[in-house]
Formats: sequence, C-alpha cells, structure tokens
Amino acid sequence: MSANRKGDRRERELVNRLDESGFAVMRAPASGSATDRELPDVLAGDGERFYAIEAKSSSGRPIYLSGQEVEALIYFAQNFGAKARIAVRFDREDWYFFHPGDLHVTDGGNYRVKKETALADGTDFDEFVGRSRKTTLDEL
Repeated sequence: MSANRKGDRRERELVNRLDESGFAVMRAPASGSATDRELPDVLAGDGERFYAIEAKSSSGRPIYLSGQEVEALIYFAQNFGAKARIAVRFDREDWYFFHPGDLHVTDGGNYRVKKETALADGTDFDEFVGRSRKTTLDEL
C-alpha cells in the first residue's frame, strides 16, 4: 500500500473516531495539493472545543513534520479560531495528540515525534475527546 493511500486511510479513521465521539468533523483530502493555501488535514469541533489537526502516521519510525507545515497549521488555526494539534498514530497503537509547541524541534527546524514520546507524553484519544476523567466525590 502506498504511503499516500495509507495516510488517507488513517485520516479517514481519525475522522470516523472523532465523529463517533460527538465531534462535527471535516477532512480536507489532499490538503497540501488541493489549494495554494496550506490547510489542516482535519477540522473538528464539539461546540466548545475547535481543533485544526495535522494527522501523521508511521509504522514505527519517527514522524517528521517540516517547520513550514507546522507554521501553516498554527497560522490557519489562529485565523480560524481553533486550537492547532498534531495527531500521530503508530502501527498497533492508538492516536496521540500534541500541541505544536510540545514537539521536539530538530537542528534543521523541523519537528519530530518518536513512538516512545507519543506513548509517554502524548494526549491519548480518550483524553483528547474528553472521555477519560477522574470521578469526583459529587459523582459517586
């Protein structure tokens, strides 16, 4: 399977998961080539939270994003009134989310997410959509 087809499949998977979790979701297919303007891969909102998401997947190797890609995401999110997030998925793992400012910046000005970093420091899918929260005494 080509990398583009796998990436498209992963983006659709993320859109479906967000939709099932109560978000209104829109995917911008071929976001980098569909227009001269840089667009995020996914827009999602639930009436309270709005996200512009760049989605990346990997078999296990580190995921790299160009500095230009991240800057375009931040620019779009600010103008749209959304929070910029990077969503990463490694094979046999779930989606993990990062604020762009929390990513490792390489010496060349690009951004990197290792699988170990995603598992240790990323916001997992359930927490991102608001499903994992601690029970308070008032809820018992």
